[in-house]
Amino acid sequence: MKAIIMAGGEGSRLRPLTCNRPKPMVPVLNRPVMAYCIDLLKQHGVTEIGVTLQYLPQAIKEHFGDGSDYGVRLHYFVEDRPLGTAGSVKNAGEFLDETFVVISGDALTDLNLVQAIEFHRARGAIGTLVLTRVDCPLEYGVVITGQEGQIVRFLEKPGWSEVFSDTVNTGIYVLEPEVLDYFAPGRKFDFSQDLFPLLLREKKPLFGLVLSGYWCDIGNLQQYLQAQYDALSGKVQLAIPGVETEPGVWVGDNVALDPAVAIQGPVLIGDHSQVDRGARLEPFSVIGSGCLIQAGASVKRSVLWDRVFVGRNAALRGAVLCSRVQIQANAGVYEGAVVGSDSVIRERGTLKPEVKLWPHKLVDMGVTVHESLVWGTHTRKTVFGAEGVIGLANLEITPEFAARVASAFGSTMKGGRIAVSSDAFPASAMLKQAVVSGLQSAGAVVAVLGRGTLPVHRFAVRALKCAGGVHVQFSTREPDKVIMVFTNPEGGNITRAQERKIENLLARGDFARVDAGRITEAEFVPAITEAYLQNLMREVNRDTLRDAGLTLVLAYDEASLGPYVPVLARELGLEVQNVAGLQDARQPRGWNEYQEELPLLARTVTERRASGGAVLDANGEHLILIDDRGRIVQDDLLTALIALYTLKTRGGPVVVPVSTSQAVETLADRYRGRVVRVKTAPREFVDAVLKQDISQFFLHFDALAALVRILSLVAEQKTTLSQLVDEIPEIYLAKKEIPVSWQAKGRLIRKLIENENPGELELTDGVKVFHRQGWALVLPDPDKPVCRVFSEGASMEIAEELTNMYVDKINTIVNNKE
Repeated sequence: MKAIIMAGGEGSRLRPLTCNRPKPMVPVLNRPVMAYCIDLLKQHGVTEIGVTLQYLPQAIKEHFGDGSDYGVRLHYFVEDRPLGTAGSVKNAGEFLDETFVVISGDALTDLNLVQAIEFHRARGAIGTLVLTRVDCPLEYGVVITGQEGQIVRFLEKPGWSEVFSDTVNTGIYVLEPEVLDYFAPGRKFDFSQDLFPLLLREKKPLFGLVLSGYWCDIGNLQQYLQAQYDALSGKVQLAIPGVETEPGVWVGDNVALDPAVAIQGPVLIGDHSQVDRGARLEPFSVIGSGCLIQAGASVKRSVLWDRVFVGRNAALRGAVLCSRVQIQANAGVYEGAVVGSDSVIRERGTLKPEVKLWPHKLVDMGVTVHESLVWGTHTRKTVFGAEGVIGLANLEITPEFAARVASAFGSTMKGGRIAVSSDAFPASAMLKQAVVSGLQSAGAVVAVLGRGTLPVHRFAVRALKCAGGVHVQFSTREPDKVIMVFTNPEGGNITRAQERKIENLLARGDFARVDAGRITEAEFVPAITEAYLQNLMREVNRDTLRDAGLTLVLAYDEASLGPYVPVLARELGLEVQNVAGLQDARQPRGWNEYQEELPLLARTVTERRASGGAVLDANGEHLILIDDRGRIVQDDLLTALIALYTLKTRGGPVVVPVSTSQAVETLADRYRGRVVRVKTAPREFVDAVLKQDISQFFLHFDALAALVRILSLVAEQKTTLSQLVDEIPEIYLAKKEIPVSWQAKGRLIRKLIENENPGELELTDGVKVFHRQGWALVLPDPDKPVCRVFSEGASMEIAEELTNMYVDKINTIVNNKE
């Protein structure tokens, strides 16, 4: 039996740990993590090992040599350029003339490889994937297997709405050499994204085996620290170097340990280190080789690489210090901070939590560092939410942070102008300026649109043929928070893949900074408001609307929508009254406040015999209608009305989220149209609508455009808003939100799928189950530890029963840990 260790990884998310060393050489308990892979293979009888290399290959060759020090034979295969996981293994094809094991050189594990090999042979498999179960499957390839272990389905790095299991691919495989015949040499080819889907399509015997044991993919700094803690606490079976001098305390060779040192295990002290009198080594600390820790210093839950100096009374808490770092007297480095090799923190210097210092940096005496010295970092694991980047204005979303995110966004762009805008509020305008600066620093050409709504921004990006854009606005759902919305050339939200690139750049803190001579002045683009209004009015019959003489009672934010509503009213002959009342010039009214006033607004419409009424949120995205009889048209009923408008004016297809009522299908049948159901998340819904029919984009995501177009239909057909609403079948929808921890979401979705009849399932978004008199949809929230249940029935009673039934199912699964 032979094996391949994939050791070509650059480890970009681990920087600055990997600034000058390949990822497999990052130490865990003072040994390169790849050393534990070699130990595991040897333990299971595999001694002929190929190693694929790409990034800094010489470092690995020099350390491991021919493998004789580890009792194995190593053969190296270097890629001139990245070939992907499968491509790198094929590069070693001349070595692989029998069944072989593939393992990542940067994963820490004690899984039983013999068990996987025996399973592979017993099944006659062409390939066997070693699987494990994790709490949060978003960063891994998710897998479903049949009863005999055959692989049924898998998806690489899903979003929460796509998660169908908590069983994931470990990147450990048992393979036959023939799998490498399915693609050409020198071609970039990936196991999970290319080869395994190809083998499934070819109906080759591809199996998966879930193994118990420890497995950690050391993909980021948090996982790196956790691997150290797990190894020290015995969660993973490996040999800890050194001698256990007392329970939980391992000491290497030639260590000078003063008897008065206070030690609380588990702790590892590397060879040739010195710890002076009065120092404290507290639990989960790893001290590398040749370190000096002086009197009064304290180290807790920290990892020190080789030859680190810690001065008198210095404090380390949950930090990582790379090789040859100096922490001088009375300095402090705190939770999640990382200090790159050969850096110096002088006396009384402080690194605040999560700060990253790249190699060869100096923090001067008494200086407190609040953010990375190499272009910043961000403490949140995931920066983007469902709508964009959201946080408390000037607390979480500060100008500094906004500039860093903008720099990262600019670093991902390949030329073209980037449009920047904000709503009408001062805090948003402040952050917009920071965004402009951040983009310029990355070399982007910036078109400043000024103040406006998000629909205006989306229109401008398309009209100006920009490469993308950033719009800053207050959230009307959470009025103390701002949202940074990032758009693509079509005006839709950027993809999750691009969001990941931005997040990775922020995590590494090494995004582009161009030479000062390449920074261009931001260009202000005038008359965007006028262009938007003209475009909106081109879509309706002005004369017909003027002749209709419609009267409207509206509630809208004057600061945000004042430049638009009066102009439209004047041009289209609408008599409009704004009843929104007093407004704050510093931030918008919350959407909930408008909801509370709906009964009063509806009464005002009927008392004044108006043609209708509407509530428009400050961002110009959300709309609630009130018909001439005072009925409130929002949420599902509004979606159905928009579908009716589309069917009457364009004939379809109608694009709606999967959570929409079946009433839309009834309308489509009546008008011989077609319904396209898509994911509910704003980004996916926006993109789907833009691809299908840009006209529907305005109806769903531009409140003013939707209002004007529906009023135009009323005028053209000489009907009333209430008569249009009467055409919509009765809708009986129930909704509930249930707390579900992040750790339980993957298991919940897997169990729901396993427990339902496959013929009744739809997995477009979440898990949708069809019943005889209705359906239920369980949808994990991407931003919060909750799941939502949507149900529709032939009556409200049935809808509520279905909702309650699935709430009970969710609670049963979540509370049962098996």
